[in-house]
Amino acid sequence: MTAIAARAGVRPGVRPGDPGDTADGCGPVVRLPDGERVARSVLRRASLPREAVGVGGKEAGAASRDAADRVDRLMERAARAVGAHVGAVYLLVPERQTMQMTAVTGVPGKLAQPWSRVALASPVPVAEAVRSGRPVWLPDQQELARRFPRTALAFPYAVAMYVLPLLVEDSCWGAMLFLWPGTRSGELSAREAAEIDGAAERIGSTLREAAAQGAPVRPRDEPLAMEPPPGRHADAAAALTERLDEGFCALDLHGRITFLNATAAALLGRDRAEVLGSRPWGVLPWLTDPAYENAYLAAVFSRLPTGFAARRPDGAWLSFVLHPDDTGISVRIRPADAPAGQQGPTGDSPPSAPVRAGTLFHLLHLASALTEAAGVSEVTTSLTEQMMPVLGAQGLALLVADEGRERVVGSRGFPSDMPDYFDGIPLSSGTAGGRTIETGAAEFYPDSADLVRAFPRHRHYRDMAAFAFLPLTVSGRTFGCCVLGYDAPRPFTPDERAELTSLAGMIAQALERARLYDANARIARGLQDGLLPRIPPTPPGLGVAARYRPATHALDVGGDFYDLIDFDDSTVAAVIGDVQGHSVPAAALMGQIRTAVHTHARVGAPPDEVLARTNRLLFDLDSALFTSCLYAHVDVVGARALLASAGHPPPILRYADRRTEVLDLPPGLLLGVDADAHYQTVEVPLPSGSLLALYTDGLVERPGTDLGAAIDDLAARLAGADPQPLDLLADMLVRQAEETVVPEASDDIALLLVGCERSEAEAGPGTPGRGTG
Repeated sequence: MTAIAARAGVRPGVRPGDPGDTADGCGPVVRLPDGERVARSVLRRASLPREAVGVGGKEAGAASRDAADRVDRLMERAARAVGAHVGAVYLLVPERQTMQMTAVTGVPGKLAQPWSRVALASPVPVAEAVRSGRPVWLPDQQELARRFPRTALAFPYAVAMYVLPLLVEDSCWGAMLFLWPGTRSGELSAREAAEIDGAAERIGSTLREAAAQGAPVRPRDEPLAMEPPPGRHADAAAALTERLDEGFCALDLHGRITFLNATAAALLGRDRAEVLGSRPWGVLPWLTDPAYENAYLAAVFSRLPTGFAARRPDGAWLSFVLHPDDTGISVRIRPADAPAGQQGPTGDSPPSAPVRAGTLFHLLHLASALTEAAGVSEVTTSLTEQMMPVLGAQGLALLVADEGRERVVGSRGFPSDMPDYFDGIPLSSGTAGGRTIETGAAEFYPDSADLVRAFPRHRHYRDMAAFAFLPLTVSGRTFGCCVLGYDAPRPFTPDERAELTSLAGMIAQALERARLYDANARIARGLQDGLLPRIPPTPPGLGVAARYRPATHALDVGGDFYDLIDFDDSTVAAVIGDVQGHSVPAAALMGQIRTAVHTHARVGAPPDEVLARTNRLLFDLDSALFTSCLYAHVDVVGARALLASAGHPPPILRYADRRTEVLDLPPGLLLGVDADAHYQTVEVPLPSGSLLALYTDGLVERPGTDLGAAIDDLAARLAGADPQPLDLLADMLVRQAEETVVPEASDDIALLLVGCERSEAEAGPGTPGRGTG
């Protein structure tokens, strides 16, 4: 593994001095200096040295083909040398943000087609190797499922996988992929790693040199499938199988029947001439269930034996066992008992439109991607970043019907004024999208000239060369339309039309769910905003700033709250708390607690008694939720604060000289734990120029980080902050916290800053002013 480790330390990127984009070809992905993942905005093509001498016309085409042939041979030779039964080369297409397979060995190009185009943003092994500049080694299906669950869902075959980026002089030109049977034991040997590394370096150099000569290698529209080795023992094997009482047939790697003995023909119920040269599921209606074809795919991709049982139209069951190698698949067929508890597909009712493997792959991949999407923006992002490049579309828009008008809820790739034109247009104005929504039927325009003739009023249909309008239908109701645009005419074969229509059904369900999510989120946020107080006018000499940010991944309203209670011209109470959970009951309890704190504070109860009385109220309400709370009685004239805590994170006091102190208060029990709990009041000085920071745990708590260390870090940031108004300071602290929040964070952030302003005599230039809240 020494060679692998050496490559793992290489960071891809464009070298200083590279002049920029080239006009053609595939090029490197640029890695940011600090090692973070590559952003799509920094993808650009390979740079050519300024002194490069280009070739033109036929010479350039010949040079490019020669380089492509050399790449093919190097990959095939490496696969054979390391015993991989499948090898493939992917080349970068930065302007489309994709990786495209250009050559494959070990499987037919038709089988590789569903996996031949990969979006750079996709969480799949090939894209990960290119983004990170490091090899990806997956020894078995379990590791694939752990690290790349979407890929494991769409590629459920028992294989070991190794993906290596093609790096030359810190530029990444693509990736090379190898597969072994999942029974392989151990990691790559030093010899295998050296063989693969050497091939990758030679391929990368070939691509770099071809681009430098003005003859870049572009990925083929469909991957070139290298010819498999010739079969063995054909005549002897045929004679042998005819003597046996079991059925035997042979498939090539394309799945076509190349041989079957008389017994097999009898078991299948067909003459040999009818099935030779055909795929079993293409000529036998009772084998059209995708599960049977998937057994063949599993044998091809894993090179391990697979099998299945199928029921003939007459009710008899047959057992099929597939034994693959690099030249094809041997199949043993014999009568079998019906599987226990399984009726299986029958010949009486075969699937009317069986879904092929490529369609299944896209359906599964899109399903796994959309499962993680919550709001409409996330659905749009998943489609545009991961599926749009794979489908070959240059534009995608999501339209919905809203009160008699079309609304564009998401768009990418179309000319900028095109979505604006259609957003808000009446459904009655006669548009292709409106007609799709009205009829619920997909419409395909291989050439936009047909679309322009059908809808001459809308000139924007001339902006793309081909269109597909796919209905978004849920429970029999069409509520929208997915529009795909292409920059070149497109024939839309029957298979592609069926696939796009199937994909539209999944998009519809995800978008409907996302719209409901967004609507509920708006209601929840509105409720949250209505429950939070408006900061009242503060006494002279006191500044206040408050901030609240909802959780990044929580739909329901949260329970974090803050409050400021003004007593007179010199005293206020600052309150902050956190009710357990995210729910309407949590929000309701938060409102009740705020009311209770207000009531007890205004009758003159000290901080400890305010908390004790509020705690007893929770038991009267019979609430099952706990609450943390911190109460601070601020006396501006007396330059002091009286504080009591019910299990809340400690406040931070910053003095005028910028020193900070985390106040060690008696923690007290959470409200709602013990009806007889007692709390303690602690007095702390609050001199002129000091600042008291109250916050909830969402501001500091992060997975894997010690809470005490995180609070100390917040104190350090307060100490190091430049002199600025409290509002700007609050914005800075919240912004810094949001930068470290994980995407699935479910904690709200609440912050309340209370500052004792210095007198004009004490204040100097740049002294913080009074906050507005």
